[in-house]
Amino acid sequence: MSTPPQRRAPQQRRPVRPPRPTARSRVRIHARARATTVSAVRRTVRPWRAYAVVVAIALLVAAGLLLYFDERSSRGHAQVAGATAPGPDHLEVHVALQRVDAAAQTVTAKVVVQPHGTLELADNPLVPSGDVVMETTSLEQTTLKYPAGQQIGSSTVTFSLFDGRVSDYPFDRYNTVIGFRATVGGRSVPLVIGLEESDPFFAFRQTGKLAEGDGVAVTERVSRSRSTFILVWFMMAAMWALALAVLLASRLIVRQRRGIIWPALSWMAATLFALVGMRNAAPGNPPIGTLLDYAAFFWAELLVAVGLTMVVVRGAPVEGAHGPRS
Repeated sequence: MSTPPQRRAPQQRRPVRPPRPTARSRVRIHARARATTVSAVRRTVRPWRAYAVVVAIALLVAAGLLLYFDERSSRGHAQVAGATAPGPDHLEVHVALQRVDAAAQTVTAKVVVQPHGTLELADNPLVPSGDVVMETTSLEQTTLKYPAGQQIGSSTVTFSLFDGRVSDYPFDRYNTVIGFRATVGGRSVPLVIGLEESDPFFAFRQTGKLAEGDGVAVTERVSRSRSTFILVWFMMAAMWALALAVLLASRLIVRQRRGIIWPALSWMAATLFALVGMRNAAPGNPPIGTLLDYAAFFWAELLVAVGLTMVVVRGAPVEGAHGPRS
């Protein structure tokens, strides 16, 4: 029997609640807020890093310029040796040290003689009034002769190097003795020697003087220039860096069993031959077998060759297992 309509209880509707936000949306909001915060921090940090890089580059350039001007000024000063009070009648000898050949153990110099006082003609200071005979410490050009009444020209004289080995490159050092004794018309005359270096790969430093009568001899210490040292040290560091980079890449390719990666092989082979070109570009053209080779070049070539071979040997079975590609 059904209930009369007037006695039915009225049905109450439940209020509809809004859906709760899921945990995923909360994470998204939190992640966005974090990303905004991190990006704001990065915006404040990046300009300082850029400024630091610019300042570091400026400091390096300034240091390089200071080193250049210091070496340039040291080479611009001529060394003077000879009689302290030569008087008006003397010979002035200009010696320009042009080229050092460490392999041949020689230093080539250009010599120009200029008479002064009564030893020169009034109308031309480069013409001697008497026959000039000059003895040198060179083993090849032992005597230089300039006839009276004829203009004096420059002479190329080769002096010997001793107490040094080219295999110690770039730390090789040598000694050389540059000396002269002159007579004009059969009479011994005092000398004043001016030495000037012009070989960019070597530096000269006076270590001793010897004067016997009117003869003057100067002992010079010959070593590699500062720019040569800097470049050779950079070359050795670059050789090791390239070799270790190739070896590390080869190890990763082998461990990950990635097979033969042809672009990587091209890079390794190019590095192998690039090291040879870098070695041949060493300043001063040192012969093979120097300290540079035993300290960096030989080992760098060996490591690059080992890495290249390791990639091919260990990668060939992996490539063979893949089968032919269609």
